[in-house]
Amino acid sequence: MEHLKIFTQLIASELHLSEHAVENTLKLLDEGCTIPFISRYRKERTGGLDEVQITAISDRKERLQEIAKRKETITKTITEQQKMTPELQKRISDCWELTTLEDIYLPYKPKRRTRAQVAREQGLEPLATILLMQREASSQKAAQRFVRDGLSVADCLKGAQDIIAEQVSEDERSRNQVRSAFRREAFIESKVVKAKKDTDEAQKYSDYFEWEEPLKRCSSHRLLAMMRGQSEGILRISLTIDDDEVVQRLQRNYVRGNGPCQRLVGEAVEDGYKRLLLPSIETEFTNLSKEKADEEAIRVFAENLRQLLLSAPLGQKRVMGIDPGFRTGCKVVCLDAQGNLLYHEAIFPHPPVNHRAQATIHIQQMLKNYHIEAIAIGNGTASRETKEFVEDCLKSLPSPLGEGSGVRLFVVSEDGASVYSASKVARDEFPDEDVTVRGAVSIGRRLMDPLAELVKIDPKSIGVGQYQHDVDQTLLKHSLDQTVESCVNLVGVNLNTASKHLLTYVSGLGPVLAQNIVDYRKENGAFTSRAQLKKVPRLGPAAYQQCAGFLRIPNAKNPLDNSAVHPESYGVVEQMAKDCHCTVADLISQPDKRAQIDIKRYVTQEIGLPTLTDIMHELEKPGRDPREQIEEFEFDASVQTIDDLREGMELPGIVTNITNFGAFVDIGVHQDGLVHVSQLADRYVTDPTQVVRLHQHVRVRVIGIDLRRQRISLSMKGMKK
Repeated sequence: MEHLKIFTQLIASELHLSEHAVENTLKLLDEGCTIPFISRYRKERTGGLDEVQITAISDRKERLQEIAKRKETITKTITEQQKMTPELQKRISDCWELTTLEDIYLPYKPKRRTRAQVAREQGLEPLATILLMQREASSQKAAQRFVRDGLSVADCLKGAQDIIAEQVSEDERSRNQVRSAFRREAFIESKVVKAKKDTDEAQKYSDYFEWEEPLKRCSSHRLLAMMRGQSEGILRISLTIDDDEVVQRLQRNYVRGNGPCQRLVGEAVEDGYKRLLLPSIETEFTNLSKEKADEEAIRVFAENLRQLLLSAPLGQKRVMGIDPGFRTGCKVVCLDAQGNLLYHEAIFPHPPVNHRAQATIHIQQMLKNYHIEAIAIGNGTASRETKEFVEDCLKSLPSPLGEGSGVRLFVVSEDGASVYSASKVARDEFPDEDVTVRGAVSIGRRLMDPLAELVKIDPKSIGVGQYQHDVDQTLLKHSLDQTVESCVNLVGVNLNTASKHLLTYVSGLGPVLAQNIVDYRKENGAFTSRAQLKKVPRLGPAAYQQCAGFLRIPNAKNPLDNSAVHPESYGVVEQMAKDCHCTVADLISQPDKRAQIDIKRYVTQEIGLPTLTDIMHELEKPGRDPREQIEEFEFDASVQTIDDLREGMELPGIVTNITNFGAFVDIGVHQDGLVHVSQLADRYVTDPTQVVRLHQHVRVRVIGIDLRRQRISLSMKGMKK
């Protein structure tokens, strides 16, 4: 890889990692290895770097590659202008900081015809040089030499000042001085557009109608909120610094003494700052602040998505999925243990139809006919009412089922279910069903395996972020795709039941190979070994190496095919079994056999202690699911709407979203409450994810109710978990 040495040094220094680990990671990435594969199966080469560190190396490598391309463009442009010098070439070659690189390039950058450019064409650059030297007793006499047809002394001096102003604005030292001022003392101000102040849409931005704070303290969510308000025409935001002080600093760089020339230079410096330099640096800092806010918002979203994707699965059970509703009724589906649709119908237990008795009979018949083991109810409109109705159905089940017959009841997040139901994915799965049935199926499947179902939905539509539609969409997609890939490969995928969409995210695969695997399954039946993957069209040795360890085959002839042990390590496990005079299956089932193994005996140049340690953990619990066990939950029955709330109430709730300013909690009143970061714990909290996780069951205290804005303030301080 070109630039390998310099990339290694720069990344190692920035991330405080060893150059050896970074260099090997860069080589593996360049060879086409995925981040999950490197993290899991190449620990010897990376020194045990985790996914977060490898992702950081990958991201910085991409950024440095972009800078390298930019340097090529800059070098070519300056060379074509015949202005390249050995010193300038060295500065460009040695520079790996984009802002500095653009500063170096600025004087040579092709630009529209500026006032300074016009003055140069008029031959006034020598006059600008004379003025900057500040040795002339009379600026008028100095300018007299440049007077010609159509150019007066005043015109000549003004043109020379324009040239000086542009030089000041393009000077690296001047730009860095202004940057330093912005970094230290810039304020961000937000004001409401008067004509919009009293409109309904403006009220959500009322906190920012008259707002000012130091830019360096402005949090991601506040900046993005103000920027959204500005894009909607409700707010005007600006960055401000002490202009007079900055001008004085800049003038000290250029003005020496007092006199006519000095006065003209001082005026040119001020003009260069206000007309050229200030707007440029203000735009730079606005963009920089937005980038940082985007990074933080994307980080929060990615972490929430990770927690959501890794939600506890119920597993392969026969499930009834219910998409609740009032006027349009509740859409009910029955699924088998593999998530296949067996039956569906609509029931109308709620007002205005109120066919409660009929709906009860139908629910009870479905429970019996399809041997339902669990019920998933979406958490949208009519969710609580539907849950109470179903609980009554279970209580009144006729014998021999009686008292619910052990059927478990869960409320499931339905964020994104409507997006899925209208998508091509859903149409392909259920071409003969309408969107309401597809949505109910999605709700039921989410209970069985959240990860397998949620990968079918655009992560942005799942609703667990902050300002996800305002951030850089390319960066957001990149980060969320990496998060989905990480989660899928952490859990592992059943090769014989996984959908095309789930397989797409497996290390080394993608849409084409995922489809080929599904097609091969249809034609040849279930896979009986990982080695069969090599027969899948277009799945070559490289793809096999990357994907095999993450694909599971339950009940395979070789038990390692249902584990995270990579096929490249099967030989060492077989040698362990041979040395213990048993089979591989015995090693897995008999702890005393594993206890005999001294893994140091099996270290080779290819396999070191990190991989051998992983193998032993996997033999202990092959194919174990890293996700937690699912829990049932009950809201407080006495609280149904926001009008039932009173300050001081203590209630159970479910965390539905986490932002960097706090956590939103569903307490069963159709409006989530906010536990501000300052109310999350009895200690100072900087990162809410250190205290709560998505879908966690918590207890909260009501500390504020704003009926006008439909806002509920909650606290977890002093609450028992």
